[in-house]
Amino acid sequence: MLPEEFYIRSAMETEARGPFNLEQVTSLAEAGQVTLETLYYEPATENWVAVGANDEVKNAVFPEKKKLTVKKDHKIAKLNKEDDSSAPISVNDMLAAAEGRTAETRDKADPAIAQAIAAKIGMWSGIVTLLLAATAEIMPSLNVLLDYQNQNIFTAPLVILGILDVVLALFLVLGMASIYPFLRFRAAFGLGFIGLLAWVHGTTSHIAFVAFGSVGLYLCTVFVQYVPVGISAALGLIGMGGYAWFALNS
Repeated sequence: MLPEEFYIRSAMETEARGPFNLEQVTSLAEAGQVTLETLYYEPATENWVAVGANDEVKNAVFPEKKKLTVKKDHKIAKLNKEDDSSAPISVNDMLAAAEGRTAETRDKADPAIAQAIAAKIGMWSGIVTLLLAATAEIMPSLNVLLDYQNQNIFTAPLVILGILDVVLALFLVLGMASIYPFLRFRAAFGLGFIGLLAWVHGTTSHIAFVAFGSVGLYLCTVFVQYVPVGISAALGLIGMGGYAWFALNS
């Protein structure tokens, strides 16, 4: 039977240390301060006994530690299994996976990538829309622009608007998305300005085209999702395309 309290000493010592409980004696044994030759006081026999002489005490103070072993036949499942028949992964494959264009990643597409692509579509749609508008505004009065007399240009105010549209298109080609607020103002101002000139001159048949084109141009700078950007691009291109056709054939 294990003692409730342990008093210990070495064979060379005359003074004992303690009392200790079993947990404390075990900690001393792990620190090397208690060995099998260390003596403890046995209350039942009233004698000093070596720890190693009592199997129960020895096993309690020096418990056997389980050795960690690795099973030789244990197989670890691999997440990525190499297949000699698989083709190497290319950069395009990685981009397609990031954009959710593969069967495995279709539901894991990065929304930021999709928004960036949609914004780029909107930007190029705005560029083409501006160039179509500039064509309708400049070409009918091209002779005024080529006259080199600055005062004559004010007789064709649409030419000034057309030059502005070309400059804005150039800024967009250079990637200056910071001009989007001014581009929205241009869309609203252009509709009102062209509408006023058409009403003054009594030629309002092309105003619907200008309205569609201006709305499309405005919305191309607002949306960053595929469907709204597609609708906005269609409005801008069809509207300003019709306006250019009408201006060149009237």
